[in-house]
Amino acid sequence: MISAGDFRNGVTFEMDGNVVQVIEFQHVKPGKGAAFVRTKYKNVITGAVVERSFNPTDKYPTAYIERKDMQYLYNEDDLYYFMDMESYEQLPIDKSKLGPSFAFVKENTEVKVLSYKGNVFGVEPPFFVELEVTETDPGFKGDTATNATKPAILETGAEIKVPLFIDQGDMIRIDTRTGEYMERA
Repeated sequence: MISAGDFRNGVTFEMDGNVVQVIEFQHVKPGKGAAFVRTKYKNVITGAVVERSFNPTDKYPTAYIERKDMQYLYNEDDLYYFMDMESYEQLPIDKSKLGPSFAFVKENTEVKVLSYKGNVFGVEPPFFVELEVTETDPGFKGDTATNATKPAILETGAEIKVPLFIDQGDMIRIDTRTGEYMERA
């Protein structure tokens, strides 16, 4: 059990049948009245973010989320297959549980599969990946406007905005959390 007075960023607990994770917290002691804990938390399964105040003495059961290193192998229709790096067992995961950042993951990439009480609810790709640009318009000499970008399609099929100097065949580094171009690889 964890009390609301012990909330910290990243703490996960069960509340109303849901698993939630604290994103932000603030202990407030007003001049009049009792102290309280103002928090912003996220439902780890649905992704919904809620702000709420708690009494510091409220207690909730701690939720332990398992993060297991697995390797993405391949997909068939809406099922994506992952291999456990220790037991070599394959685990099929439905496309609906992958999230938008999975568009930057190519085959044989190591990811973290997130589960709670044996139920998989998400896949966490590496923060940065290096991918090849397979399709983009050529940049033009003299196009030097600040922060000018153009669309590019990557080897995984994802489309992002890249600077004008990036050409087809270039390897680039991408931040999977934001889906933004970082630098040439």
